[in-house]
Amino acid sequence: MTGGTSGLGAHALKQMAREPGTRVLLGARTKGPVGVETLPLDLARLDSVRSFASALEAAEIHALVLNAGLSLHEGSNRTPDGFETTFAVNHLSHYLLLRLLLPRMARNGIVTFTGSATHDPAAKTIIPAPRHADAQLLAYPDRDPERDDQSRTAGGRAYSSSKLCAVLTARALATQPEAHAAALTVVAYDPGPTPGTGLLRDAPAPVRAMWRILGTPMRAVVPRFNSVAAAGAALADIATGSTVPPPGEYHARLVRGRLTWLPPSELARSDDAMEALWHDSAQLVGLPAISR
Repeated sequence: MTGGTSGLGAHALKQMAREPGTRVLLGARTKGPVGVETLPLDLARLDSVRSFASALEAAEIHALVLNAGLSLHEGSNRTPDGFETTFAVNHLSHYLLLRLLLPRMARNGIVTFTGSATHDPAAKTIIPAPRHADAQLLAYPDRDPERDDQSRTAGGRAYSSSKLCAVLTARALATQPEAHAAALTVVAYDPGPTPGTGLLRDAPAPVRAMWRILGTPMRAVVPRFNSVAAAGAALADIATGSTVPPPGEYHARLVRGRLTWLPPSELARSDDAMEALWHDSAQLVGLPAISR
């Protein structure tokens, strides 16, 4: 699991760890809760992703929870590998981790990607909607002729674009021969608006304060907001198989505490965008598009 040290991920991790006979392995930069094995993982560095995957080479993985994510106030941040940070952490490192661990997935295993309604222009969130899922331009936004001039807008669009990539990658994974052979269940999970998480830790102080306040019982004044506990519980239920997707469904959104299965955005349903993202992401991380 990634993204299990705070927010809804921490709630999901605790619930999964309580399952009898369950061994949870957490990839994180800091130590996880007592009773959970933590291995070093910095998603801003591809070499750290490879080291983490190597440490699991003897493991049989029944559930892979790709939950970690960040939202930066500006779009000017770059990783040591030279990629735009939000895209690298939210998508590219998870793509690499998925590809490296895919041969170790158990039959009937489950893979979950944490997405967001921000990927869908129809959701009309306060975050700028993605224009595309071009991996090369998202990795190197200075090359994008339509790049936003305002850094704050660029930062928001980098986040929504990375969440579009999460849905497209989930769809692409489901078409891979290895996924078919192992009969994997693949889900893109949108926890809905969930105040109280650390997602906006890079935002201005007033925004962070409001996000914290709405994460308390005060969120009751805005019924569309989900609690961190409910969002984490839904993620854990999907990852452990307690919640089984209806036939043909792969995109789940938590709406007022209730898991709802519905189509993602029009662009997220594009086969051309899906195939291009899978292929171009492989090039960026130095892998063939198809496992050999």
